[in-house]
Formats: sequence, C-alpha cells, structure tokens
Amino acid sequence: MIPVNLLRRLPIIVTASLVVLLYLAGNSRYYGFNDPQVLLNLFIDNAFLLLVAVGMTFVILTGGIDLSVGAVAGFTTMFCAWLIALHGWPAPPVMLLALVVGTTGGFLMGCAIHYLGLQPFIVTLAGLFLFRGLAFVLSTDSVSIQNDFLTNIAQTRIPILGYRLSVGAVLALAAVAVAAVVLRYTRFGRNVYAVGGNEQSALLMGLPVARTKIGVYTLSGFTASLAGLAYLFYTQSGDAVIGIGLELDAIAVVVIGGTLLTGGTGNVLGTLLGVLVLGLVKTIISFEGTLSSWWTKIFVGSLLLAFILLQRFIRFRFRAPGEVV
Repeated sequence: MIPVNLLRRLPIIVTASLVVLLYLAGNSRYYGFNDPQVLLNLFIDNAFLLLVAVGMTFVILTGGIDLSVGAVAGFTTMFCAWLIALHGWPAPPVMLLALVVGTTGGFLMGCAIHYLGLQPFIVTLAGLFLFRGLAFVLSTDSVSIQNDFLTNIAQTRIPILGYRLSVGAVLALAAVAVAAVVLRYTRFGRNVYAVGGNEQSALLMGLPVARTKIGVYTLSGFTASLAGLAYLFYTQSGDAVIGIGLELDAIAVVVIGGTLLTGGTGNVLGTLLGVLVLGLVKTIISFEGTLSSWWTKIFVGSLLLAFILLQRFIRFRFRAPGEVV
C-alpha cells in the first residue's frame, strides 16, 4: 500500500529520478559530460522554455491552457527588432513596451475566458493566430539587430564558481524562485490551487475567482514576453517563426514535472525538472552525434503519455465515491 503523501508526490519523484538517471547515463557514456558548464548550458539553452513554462504552470494549475505563448514570444522578438533595428528606437523602452503588450494580451484573453465564458483552448488559439499574424505583418524575414545595449546583455556572463550563466538563464531561474514563493506563501498562490481544485467550491468560499483566473493568464502573457526577450538576447535578432511549437513543449514539461492537467496539483520545481529532462535528452543526442534531433520529440511524446497515464492512476486512487474518472 503506497502512503497517501508519497502517492501525491509520485510524479515529481519520478521526474527527479529521471533527471538523475539521464545525467548518470550521459556521464558514463560521453567524455566531458560531467563538466559543470554542460549542466549550466541546460539553463542557458532552455531559458526561454523555462520562462514560458513558469507562466504555463500557473495556467494549468487553474485547469486552463494557454496556446498563445509561443506566438507572443515570437511577436516580442519581431516587435523589438522592428522598432530597434528598422526605426532606430532605443532598446530599453522598446523592451519595456514589448512586455506591456504581451502582458496586456494575456490580460485580455483572461477576461474573455472568465467574463464571456469561453473555453481557454479557443481564446488562446485565437491569441496564437493574432500574435503570429502581427509578427508576420511587421516582417516576413529575420531582422538582425545591431545595438550596443543588446550586444552587451547578450555577451554578459554571470560567474558562478568559475563557470558562467547568461542573463537569460539568470532571468529564468529568478522567475522560478519568485513563482515558487508566490505559489507557496501568498494568497494569490493559494487561490490558484483552490480554483484549480474546484472552481465552484472556490466561489462558494468567497475566493476571488475572476481575479485569479485573469491573473494567471496575465502572468502567462508576461512570462511569454520575457521569454521573447531571452530569445532576443540569445540570437540578437527578431523572427516571426521563433517560438513555433514552444507552447507544446511548455505544456509537455509542465505535465512531465508533475502538474495535473485538471488543475489543483503541481509546482514550479517540477516544471524546472521537466525542462531539465528535455534539456538532458537534447544534450545526450548532441553528444551522440549520429541520432536525429527528432528523437527528442519521440522521447518527450512517450514520456508525456506515460505521465498522463500516471496522473490518471493517481486521480483514480483519490477519486470521490461515485466520481467518474
């Protein structure tokens, strides 16, 4: 008989074990895999995914979904490149404006979902088309940015015990830390879990359901825009095709990290572990050299299916009498 507390934590335990196994497998097979910089590169190369996944965690915890995040990230890169490279605007106010636009988009989608009673899938799909279309309207070609401010940020490396992290990676890790504190220690975090657990019960208890639901989509829009800036630091260019499929990767790592798709259970630490799983798979394939990068999709798809089945099993064990699972 599995203890109740252990059963609830089983997905994140499995994910953490998978991270350790993948790292040990890579370390035993490939020379140089144990270099600490290889581990830090997981955060550098996946900073934008981690940022998007942080916002997606809040959305899924409420039982929602956000398909617009990849398009918002792509639009942010193109919006910044269009104003900085093609119109000569200074970088700092453009970056701030891009964050405002993405956050406002998330806010409006949250309002439509709650006040109009529309399905999150449909509303955020419309947001995906809107932001992706706006990005292509600005330019159909990649726009390179020659800007000293952005170049300095892109080349800056934060020293950690003799090794280096990029500014984007530091932003992503800071976002994880802040999100973890918000979910565990703030009223908003408790409301997120309550709404995801049972929205009707949360209403009857007098919790601010509207504010919470709109808040998580606003936060998702903000983190998606921040991910776009991380892309900008990483590539120093804007491109309308950036972020295609990013929303699917974000959903996958959140679920692999132990957050239930039905809401109410999960945390950002699990999401961080899910990103590390995806990053380790990519790194192992890169070190192998003979495997197609598409094996990453196959592996993640298999993992996603396995974790959905694990979630089903856990929900079955905790179902209420007479509840249909």
